[in-house]
Amino acid sequence: MPLLKKKVYTTEDIYALPDGQRAELIDGQMYLMAPPKTIHQRLVSKLGQKIANYIDNNGGNCEVFPAPFAVFLYGDDKNYVEPDLSIICDKSKIDDRGCNGAPDWIIEIVSPSNAYMDYNIKLFKYRTAGVREYWIVNPMKRTVMVFDFAYEKNSNQYNFEDDISSCIYGNLTINLAAMLP
Repeated sequence: MPLLKKKVYTTEDIYALPDGQRAELIDGQMYLMAPPKTIHQRLVSKLGQKIANYIDNNGGNCEVFPAPFAVFLYGDDKNYVEPDLSIICDKSKIDDRGCNGAPDWIIEIVSPSNAYMDYNIKLFKYRTAGVREYWIVNPMKRTVMVFDFAYEKNSNQYNFEDDISSCIYGNLTINLAAMLP
């Protein structure tokens, strides 16, 4: 009896999804995405605004892209993600389709349905793709895990009430509690 063959999906399958349906690809496996909750969207908006204002006020050349924004991590058709926030400093990576290669800084907001992906699968993929900094923001636990891949430093866990410094922008400090109503 032949073994069942596992379907390998590509970005072509992503673009063929019905309007409104979002998914990501990791090594050819498709992961459907549920619509985000209000706290999720509030954090994406506030964090994106804070980081973009910092970049603008300091003459930076990086850009902040909120989801849905296509990131082709390895330049292949089997790895496609839509991080909640992608901060990209190398403008040559950006084209009409999205980002080709690793963003410099990625922020993911954890939802109950995607915690395993953010803490495990994406952590590994982002690190190996060349992301310099990765934040996992967990609104249910009110914690933030910060990974500094650029300098191979250990990760640190913070609470929303803490002043959290960015790794790639040493003097950018973010306090998530101050951003929420």
